[in-house]
Amino acid sequence: MKNLVTLGGQHEGVFGLPSCPSSPSESRFCEYVRKLLNYGSYVSWIQDSLVQAQYWHDPLHEDDYRNNSIFLADINNEKVVNEEYRSNLKKLDNFVMVKFLKDSMVVPTESEWFGFYSPGQDKEILPLQQTELYLEDRLGLKEMDEAGKLQFVSVDGDHLEFSDEWFLQEIVDKYIT
Repeated sequence: MKNLVTLGGQHEGVFGLPSCPSSPSESRFCEYVRKLLNYGSYVSWIQDSLVQAQYWHDPLHEDDYRNNSIFLADINNEKVVNEEYRSNLKKLDNFVMVKFLKDSMVVPTESEWFGFYSPGQDKEILPLQQTELYLEDRLGLKEMDEAGKLQFVSVDGDHLEFSDEWFLQEIVDKYIT
């Protein structure tokens, strides 16, 4: 593989509910559902049954996430560094990450560019370059970034909302052909 293109990928996972309202009463309901997800998302049979649970990343309980996530924490080298993962990713000419600026499905949207909540809280979001994953270069993303191999592309739309023209000009013409 020469180039990898992801469209709205939850690279650092999700911690929130799509289109969760911001009013106090509705927000309390969302927080309750989030707590239920926190409890159930790390249960092995749920992760085996629901792919969405494999992307749940609780910044308030990082140890639970690292110890119990059967997919995301592993593939992101957050448990142990798998040199094969690093090596394979660094072989790419380009890792193209498309972020949807009005995304209502991925919370936080910064996950589409490997950004995520600062550990221990769910308010402040760190860009990729300030995360432990990057600073420790656990996946090789820092090395790739310094070599100009990371491409951060944005589109002004909701999740997976783009025109054929945009896709052809910004993705196919630049990275696929």
